[in-house]
Amino acid sequence: MRIVLFCHSLESDWNHGNAHFLRGVTAELIARGHDVSVFEPSGGWSRTHVLADHGQAALDDVARAFPWMRSTSYDLGEADLVAMTEGADLVVVHEWNDPELVAELGRLRDATGYRLLFHDTHHRAVTSPEEMARLDLRHYDGVLAFGSVIRDLYLEQGWAERAWTWHEAADVRTFHPIDGVALRGDLVWIGNWGDGERSAELAEFLLEPVRHLGVAATACGVRYPDDTRRSLGDAGIGYGGWLANHRVPEAFAAHRVTVHVPRRPYAHALPGIPTIRPFEAMACGIPLVCAPWHDTESLFTPGTDYLVAGDGREMERHLDDVLHDPVLADALRQSGLRTIHARHTCAHRVDELMVIYDGLTSRETVGDG
Repeated sequence: MRIVLFCHSLESDWNHGNAHFLRGVTAELIARGHDVSVFEPSGGWSRTHVLADHGQAALDDVARAFPWMRSTSYDLGEADLVAMTEGADLVVVHEWNDPELVAELGRLRDATGYRLLFHDTHHRAVTSPEEMARLDLRHYDGVLAFGSVIRDLYLEQGWAERAWTWHEAADVRTFHPIDGVALRGDLVWIGNWGDGERSAELAEFLLEPVRHLGVAATACGVRYPDDTRRSLGDAGIGYGGWLANHRVPEAFAAHRVTVHVPRRPYAHALPGIPTIRPFEAMACGIPLVCAPWHDTESLFTPGTDYLVAGDGREMERHLDDVLHDPVLADALRQSGLRTIHARHTCAHRVDELMVIYDGLTSRETVGDG
């Protein structure tokens, strides 16, 4: 089967968490013998930033970590989309693409006959619905949405006739426990600043608990403003800057606990969407404590796979318990790992994608779920 993916970047994950999942799905498709082509725009902001900050060596490091990875850059004004999609059975277009590209691939679909799916992994359907409404999805076979609340919006707003829930998941080829790594600290937080969408939450659920407990902590991520970096230092948290995603498992292995602090839209307006970080943490076998998010789709078992803190004081208590109770820490580690491997790997998501594709090609009625 020939599959074509259009994404912002597969090579760079600088402030681009969608690359994590897309790499895992692409690797799984290739491992199953599919012919996969990936296209990303030249001059994309993620790749541009990583080159500016870290040079070609950073991309060379990624290439060594994912030797199977082949991504072709294109200029939209000169792109031959007919040639790029020639012979394709399935084309998947991620939402971080130019609206002109989204529309043109839709127009080509009727002439070429490939199945065409739009992939949405962002909160803009809620926070910027006018942006999503402008996308021309008339000729698409449907939408892959990374949470049921997003799926329902596409259907309710009439943006698409078909939509399916397709959660992100862990790339267990990359994210798995690593033994024998020397401890470098107690707690590690890995996440980008996020346009201030969780600044108050980071203060409550990360900075203050670490300050009160006096634990050795490190934060890794990009786009942190200077005042926030000073706040991290004042709380006793070292700032590690950008960490390439394939280096994250080793960072988890060198620490005893991690936390997840959702951005505000996911905590309030988009229940049931954990984003990629909890999947990856649990896949690496590090105990996880989360700020509030509502697992309305029953992806995990809160209190067993991870702990949930309702406020900063409870976060402090949970972190203290995990750091001083090895039985609790091991129980969380083992339960999270079991759940990931039972339900939430990229292999599971490829299985789901193939069911959706088979339903479209067989012209059977497929339930929008």
